[in-house]
Amino acid sequence: MSEPHWLAWAREISAIAQTGLHYTTDPFDIARYEALRALAARMIATGTGLDAGEINAALAGEIGHATPKIGVRAAVFDDAGRILMVREIHDEGRWSLPGGWAEPGQTVAESAAREVREETGYIVRPGKLAALWDRARHQHPPALHSISRAFFICALDGGEAKTSDETSEIAWFAEADIPAALSHVRILPHQIARMFAHWRDPSLPTEFD
Repeated sequence: MSEPHWLAWAREISAIAQTGLHYTTDPFDIARYEALRALAARMIATGTGLDAGEINAALAGEIGHATPKIGVRAAVFDDAGRILMVREIHDEGRWSLPGGWAEPGQTVAESAAREVREETGYIVRPGKLAALWDRARHQHPPALHSISRAFFICALDGGEAKTSDETSEIAWFAEADIPAALSHVRILPHQIARMFAHWRDPSLPTEFD
């Protein structure tokens, strides 16, 4: 699913408004930037069918100089060359690599290890940044925010499988057995394929858009 142009434009307008509101003290400029933000919300509402007021409130919650949000995904491999995957409760039981948002006070690598621990019970050690991808440059469903994701190749150090309030099942898959029901909001088949490529050849350079 290609991202529609109107969504990229609406995000750009919203980012201009957010950054402008961060720096300006002029009341007339504040009103203009708030109007721009409301315009972006109406564009998104028209394209998605969502409520413009709720979208505007969500955009208003973003403060400071506008930057992309940072997500993390962990590609954890066992000795048999299988990759660790989780079944997502909040996406109709579809499968994904463990991951989530990077947290303040943690490096992106630490955030990736934390997400694995929280979602699966396993203790892992990130060993390589395999990719840093802009979500909008891939075939994910459209998203409100601009998001970059860091993908790490991780070694398994311990722990045991344990589901969480986000995951209903944990399993290891060989490359030929990756489930078809993937959570495309979180992961895409070609991204998993690239993780296997980086696991097989650690000398591959980090990929980025």
